[in-house]
Amino acid sequence: MKIAIITGASSGLGVEFYKAIQKEAIDEAWIIARREDRLNEIKDSLSIISTRVIPMDITTREGIEALKALLDAEKPDIRFLINNAGAGVYGAIENADYKAQGSMVELNARAVTEITTLALPYMSHHSYIINTCSIASFAPNANLTVYSSTKAYILSFSRGLRYELRHRKINVTAICPGPMETEFLAVAGLDEGQSRAFDRLPRCNPQKTAVKGIRASKKGKAVYTPRFFYKLYRALSKILPTSLIIKLAKT
Repeated sequence: MKIAIITGASSGLGVEFYKAIQKEAIDEAWIIARREDRLNEIKDSLSIISTRVIPMDITTREGIEALKALLDAEKPDIRFLINNAGAGVYGAIENADYKAQGSMVELNARAVTEITTLALPYMSHHSYIINTCSIASFAPNANLTVYSSTKAYILSFSRGLRYELRHRKINVTAICPGPMETEFLAVAGLDEGQSRAFDRLPRCNPQKTAVKGIRASKKGKAVYTPRFFYKLYRALSKILPTSLIIKLAKT
């Protein structure tokens, strides 16, 4: 059975990935998030192929072990693994809750690493791993220090893993969008008015990001960044001093 696994599938970009992936050559989609009721709503309203709802907190040891047990039992042919779950918290670390900062690392970095490692034995030639990253991965972002650090990890992880898996013809793509009008902004504390600089940034379209991100992965791309503005920022981050980029990127 050829499947796609999507984490963080209950809202925003995750929903768009779910809609887009159903047009690919798979038999079933596994959608993962904590909110079972929301996943069922999405399945009932958007499914055009067989869909398995998997309510799970992937930041917990119990969640990861449950996924391992499911994979071991089903032994699916994973054609797409989309690590989309992620979270951010806006604000200076000196004023932050230590648990919230640690939770970002658990979700954005550790969970992606473990889920990918669990999935690899069930992936074959011409399969795809898509990791939702961010423009924040290109340079440290003040007031989003931990978030940007976890996304820098994901970018590095994706590039290194892509090289490791080249002999298996499994492509790994980091998708690095700018801000999108999704639940992420409110949860991160980035509602309009919180940061004048952030409010001025152009928004990326979640639907286009998902569709073009999958397309980029199938073309063998290592990184996909929507919009010329962010492509330029990515290029500048490679040539300008980090100290200057931090000032330019300050939210």
